[in-house]
Amino acid sequence: MTPEIILVMAVLAFAVLLFIFEWVRVDVVGLIMMVILPLLGLVTPKQAISGLSSNAVVSIIAVIIIGAGLDKTGVMNTMARLILRFAGKSETRIMTMIAGTVAIISGFMQNIGAAALFMPAAKRIGNQTGVPVGRLLMPMGFCAIIGGCLTLVGSSPLILLNDLMVVGGKHYEPFGLFGVTPIGLLLIAAALIYFILFGRFILPTKSGDDNSKPMSSLLSDTYGGVGSLFELHVPETWTTEGSLMALELRPIYFSTVVAISRNNGKILQYAPDAHEEIKAGDHLAIVGPMEFVERLAEDHGWKMQSELTSFAEELSANNAGIMEGIITPRSELVGQTLTEFRIRDRFKVSPLAIFRGEKLFVCGLSDIEIESGDAILLHGRWEMFHLLKDRPDFIFTEDVRGEILRTEKAKIAVMWLLVALTLALGFHVQLSISLLAGALGMVLTKVLSIDEAYQSVDWMTVFLLGGLIPLGMAFENTGAAKYIADALMNALGHPSPLVLLTSIGVLTSFFTLVASNVGATVLLVPLSMNMALSAGVDPRIAALTVAVAASNTFVLPTHQVNALIMRPGGYKTIDYVRAGTGMTIIYMVVMISGLMLLY
Repeated sequence: MTPEIILVMAVLAFAVLLFIFEWVRVDVVGLIMMVILPLLGLVTPKQAISGLSSNAVVSIIAVIIIGAGLDKTGVMNTMARLILRFAGKSETRIMTMIAGTVAIISGFMQNIGAAALFMPAAKRIGNQTGVPVGRLLMPMGFCAIIGGCLTLVGSSPLILLNDLMVVGGKHYEPFGLFGVTPIGLLLIAAALIYFILFGRFILPTKSGDDNSKPMSSLLSDTYGGVGSLFELHVPETWTTEGSLMALELRPIYFSTVVAISRNNGKILQYAPDAHEEIKAGDHLAIVGPMEFVERLAEDHGWKMQSELTSFAEELSANNAGIMEGIITPRSELVGQTLTEFRIRDRFKVSPLAIFRGEKLFVCGLSDIEIESGDAILLHGRWEMFHLLKDRPDFIFTEDVRGEILRTEKAKIAVMWLLVALTLALGFHVQLSISLLAGALGMVLTKVLSIDEAYQSVDWMTVFLLGGLIPLGMAFENTGAAKYIADALMNALGHPSPLVLLTSIGVLTSFFTLVASNVGATVLLVPLSMNMALSAGVDPRIAALTVAVAASNTFVLPTHQVNALIMRPGGYKTIDYVRAGTGMTIIYMVVMISGLMLLY
């Protein structure tokens, strides 16, 4: 063992400690690796920063931009709607459908691409159903990694496998495109069962701010008494039709009708005014305190729904919510009432309360003359708030969620995704260039502005991976990887097939956590095949073990997919350790069992 090998081992241990104890943020760990490795002479300065321009990192940047374009045009809304149609509100079914779909797609394109494309849809589904996105993204990410084992083009190690199966000048029979599919299917099934049975115990229950409610936690502290969003159904037998003003819902029940759905959802009316008639068969979206809304339903014979049904999508947290706007001195509203300003008719938002000085008004809002500095609580769709924020009337106390979708550009966005995939799969153009072509196409055709493209990229992920790639290079430059592999192989002597394949799997899994899976595959395939020949085991199976085990990387956020979902999922390193430890063991057991039984 040379001094360089000891040094790189120490750097690895230091990096692992930083990940585990989180003394600094994970992207700072990447920056530390970029600086410390060349200073210690373990990599060249050029190698130290080469990770930022690597195929993997550039691919991540490009595919995130493509995903943002699909999200901006409403394509991911459609995807989320399809998944919810089949999965309903069940967390288990939603998780299974998202993870299973991404796993299958990963069998035919790079797993990082599949995960990045589905991440906006998963986040939208989480917001709409109230399922914490942290309970969806990790199963999706793990299955994206595993899905690469479905075909020989699903992951870089499997792509390289046939070219590496050469020992003593002899080329062994290559595996077919679906030669690894049985193992891949077993691994995906095992992962889904693992999360179905143990997900509630190993996945975080909350990630960041809870965006599944119409009102943020900050506003809830001030306006908590205003209530929440409910749906009431007016029975077809109801005969006491009248206007909202006549029913006196606000004075008696402190509740506001913010939307009406008629004719089985064919007619949707947002922010109805006081003269709007309530008719039999209507579905009403109402904001108010639960006890008053329940009493309202009881008094009028209306049926209170257990959850939003007619408004499940239109008024979900993805599309609508509650904002607080401060009246500016230049506002047209100053000196007028809300009725005179026609705020409901002009902007389709519903006033819920007015906060002036130390007083909170929830009744008689239409007759209050607005003053500069008043805070008005409003419910509406996000696109309306985006229009209002550009006017001089309001200053919103929080960033407006959601965005104005460019649905007219949806077909163009899908076209550029298909162009990128065609270049990569059909013409074998390098993945990073293919995806950059798709991302550039979206910018040039104004699916996204260049500023929106830059803003969509998670730069924490970029610098994390950019710093870990040179760490893998250091392992190869110093001979540390070869030293560890040789030492283990020599220690095994003449093992049984089970012991040999298990040892190869464990060694490969270790290397993929600290070095690139491609580097581990290139190094270990020849070594494992030679060991297999000495032990009387089929060397092709030993090589296949290396290529499949190279995807067994779950306990640290070092894999590209794990790094990608880390911040959106609100994960910490301990979350990967908690969920990834069991996944790693199950992966190894299923992989070795499948290889022994099927091959």
